[in-house]
Amino acid sequence: MARILSIDYGQKRAGVAVTDAEAIIASPLTTLPAAKTLDWVLEYIKTEQVSTIVVGKAIDMRGQPSAASRFIEPFVRKLETALAASGITIARMDERFTSVMAHQTLIDVGISRKIKHDKGIVDKVSAAIILQSYMHTLINRTT
Repeated sequence: MARILSIDYGQKRAGVAVTDAEAIIASPLTTLPAAKTLDWVLEYIKTEQVSTIVVGKAIDMRGQPSAASRFIEPFVRKLETALAASGITIARMDERFTSVMAHQTLIDVGISRKIKHDKGIVDKVSAAIILQSYMHTLINRTT
């Protein structure tokens, strides 16, 4: 079976999460400089079988594209172009509140104050939350 990869793409950094090979468990993987994310993904899929890449969709409380969309959407278009012949699906998932949820998760598990404020850790936990939400929608479709 193939993995599902998730990207919480930001202006400076991108958090990445991935499932296990059976696509059952989502785990934070890494944080990358935003400018290196596409190249990293292309290298990753050379060694790991990936069926889907989920990218957070930046929308505001009214369901409209948020300010962050201006740098996320060009990345998604480049990713779609680069993966056009690969058979990998690009999916989008609402990313509202994922950073807040990531901060709360770090507090809940007792991560120290210094690490809680490390935006790289927050980004990859946010990517895992996006991925878990996506996996939940897949489960709900089959039930």
